[in-house]
Amino acid sequence: MAEKNVFDVAIIGLGPSGATFARLLDPNLKVLALDKKDDTENSFRKPCGGLLAHDAQKCFARFGLTLPLEVLVNPQIFAVRTIDLETGYERYYQRFYINMDRHKFDLWLKSLIPVHAEVRNGVTALDFEKRDDCYAITVRDKEKRETYYARYLVGADGANSAVRQRLFPDHKIRSYLAIQQWFPDTHKSPMYSCIFDRNLTDCYSWGVSKDDSFILGGAFPNKGARERFRMLKTKLAGVGFKLENPIKTETCLVLSPASSREFCLGGDRCFLLGEAAGFISPSSLEGMSYAFESAASLAGLFNRKSEVTLKDYRRATRGLRAKLMLKLLKKPFIMGHFLRKLIMRSGISSLKVAAQGCESSETAPPK
Repeated sequence: MAEKNVFDVAIIGLGPSGATFARLLDPNLKVLALDKKDDTENSFRKPCGGLLAHDAQKCFARFGLTLPLEVLVNPQIFAVRTIDLETGYERYYQRFYINMDRHKFDLWLKSLIPVHAEVRNGVTALDFEKRDDCYAITVRDKEKRETYYARYLVGADGANSAVRQRLFPDHKIRSYLAIQQWFPDTHKSPMYSCIFDRNLTDCYSWGVSKDDSFILGGAFPNKGARERFRMLKTKLAGVGFKLENPIKTETCLVLSPASSREFCLGGDRCFLLGEAAGFISPSSLEGMSYAFESAASLAGLFNRKSEVTLKDYRRATRGLRAKLMLKLLKKPFIMGHFLRKLIMRSGISSLKVAAQGCESSETAPPK
């Protein structure tokens, strides 16, 4: 193996977890960071609603980071229009999301990686193989195959992690197919929407105004997902959503762990970060804060220890995993039809929104 191709740590994927991990590593480590994304028009782009939630904002505060203006989009809205299509209940709840361009956000996070890390963009990882005391990583880089070697391998490549599938093929995590379409935004007022219908999914759907576009998406059981999405559009058109002439359609896998046993932290000098490890909220599908937290935990271990073990990483993420289990307990209150119906009917914690500022005022079905 060529000496120039041997690294202490190789990172696969530079989304929020991979980019944060690379940024926080000690400069004395020789780091290789591989990512599918680049700044070209045809680059891979993560399908995402592009909202930065409160827990992720707290991570930014702890890191001392501030968002640049160029990653933000209009509008910035402070209430979520929550709709239960089955019961007809509609409520508004105050939430403090930051509306942003997800691709620009990811590229900005990558730009924070120090120059001592070797970053390769537009690269697709093809295979991973343990060889003695290191991993051989085969990639396709500009139609050319290349092999790199690293003592440690870190998978930060999302829900459909190639690292997890190749090295831990028997490990399964409950998943949904997320489908979203972009439309010209012709609504009278911009909105964030959270939509429930247990006949379509036991998860939820979303709507987000973003500059001159409106995104409608949902997380559906894999079987029949596209037909369920079509039915969602039909139902929403009936309550005033403007969903004509879609600009583009995006799909991706999204995880929703059903128990602590579904987390996959890695093994044998390989570690998984963020959603690749199953670190995503089962109640909201928010994963960015757990991406940041897992990355910071693992980077701290590498910066303190000459040898990092799975036991170390398991101990370092104990609080994170406990937090996710609390989210699992919370899930029935959000996704469960009966409890959600009671909460929405009561109107507890909801806002009374002026009708002229929204598509419609707070409503409930007639008794």
